[in-house]
Amino acid sequence: MPPIRPLLRALALALPLGTEAAAPPPAALPRQPVLNLEVARTMVQACVRLAEQQGWRMNVAVADAGAGLLSFERMDRAFLGSVEVALDKARFSARFPFSTRFAGELAHGAGGQAPKVPGLQDIPGAITFAGGLPVTVEGVQVGGIGVSGGTPDEDERCAQAGLDAVQARLR
Repeated sequence: MPPIRPLLRALALALPLGTEAAAPPPAALPRQPVLNLEVARTMVQACVRLAEQQGWRMNVAVADAGAGLLSFERMDRAFLGSVEVALDKARFSARFPFSTRFAGELAHGAGGQAPKVPGLQDIPGAITFAGGLPVTVEGVQVGGIGVSGGTPDEDERCAQAGLDAVQARLR
């Protein structure tokens, strides 16, 4: 019987190096759209324009898909206490695929209905009143916009103006 070492060496030389040649290529990772600084700034500018026209003083924040701040503006004489609220609305809307208004309906009920998600308002960072909207591209959530400084309806109207300003670029 021949020595085993020379046989193993001959076998190793005959086989292809590594297993890459035998394995099928890995599937490509899916590509997703990303909210960038230019689009975020355009959203903020559109909100500020509407706020100036209406005489509102707003804080406007745009967060990316990871809820990281991309752009922020505090208008002159906007409430200092609303800075964190705008940031929280943007972060919440970046993390969940619905508006902060809808979060309020889930947490508190709407139209006399019982809450669908009791305790939602107790989650750290949860905002359950209007002014935060998710930003989506072709059904993929890429961030959120949050506005604070006016009434919840004014905040949401301002946030919607930001989305409307970039709608064609979000398709």
